[in-house]
Amino acid sequence: MTNFPIFESRSLSAVAAATLCALASCSQPSEVGDNTVQPQETVAADAVTNIPPAAVPTPAPTASVPEPVPSGAADGETVGGDGSQIRLTPLSEKDMAGATLSGELACSFGRGRDTLLLAKGDVGSKERAWGVIKVGDYVEQVSAPGGYDGMLRDATFAGKGTTLKLALTGPATGGGESPPRPATLTYLRADGASRLFRGNWTCGP
Repeated sequence: MTNFPIFESRSLSAVAAATLCALASCSQPSEVGDNTVQPQETVAADAVTNIPPAAVPTPAPTASVPEPVPSGAADGETVGGDGSQIRLTPLSEKDMAGATLSGELACSFGRGRDTLLLAKGDVGSKERAWGVIKVGDYVEQVSAPGGYDGMLRDATFAGKGTTLKLALTGPATGGGESPPRPATLTYLRADGASRLFRGNWTCGP
C-alpha cells in the first residue's frame, strides 16, 4: 500500500473545489447584488410609476323638476275626448246684459278685456251662484254652490255636459275693492276632453 503525504491530499481537495466553482460560474455576493437585484428594483419602481390613476365617477346632472300643470292640460290645448276642440269665446256686452243673473256681487274670469266667465251670487247665501260662458257661438248657463262666498276661493261650476274648475294661483295683483288674482280655469267636457285657460279671477262690487 502506498501512503500519500497529508499535504498532497489537502492540495488536491482545494484544486477540486476551485474547479467545481469555475464550472458553476460562481461569483462574489456583491456581484450578484449588482447584476440581479438592482434591475428588478428598477422595473418595480417603473411599474408603480406607470399605474394609471383611478377613474373618478362623474355625478349625474340633477334634473330640474317641472312645475305641475293643473288638470293635466297645457294652456291652449284640448286633451282627450273625441278630438274636437274646446272653444271658450269672450262674452260680449250684449251677452252679459242678456244673461239676467241675480245676485248682490259678481265674479269674472278673463284675460285683458275679454271675459270668459261671469257669475253672480248673494253674500252669506246657501243658494247657488249662477253664471254664463260662451262655447263657440252659444251662451250657456253654469252654477256653483255657496253663493258669492263660495266663489271667493277655488270653485267648481257645472252646466249641461260641462264642468269648470277655477283655481287661484297667486295673490292679488292690484289694490281697491276688486283686485284681480291670477287663476286657471279648466274646462272639462262630458266626453273626457279638457282644456286649461290662464287668466285673472276678479270678485267684488
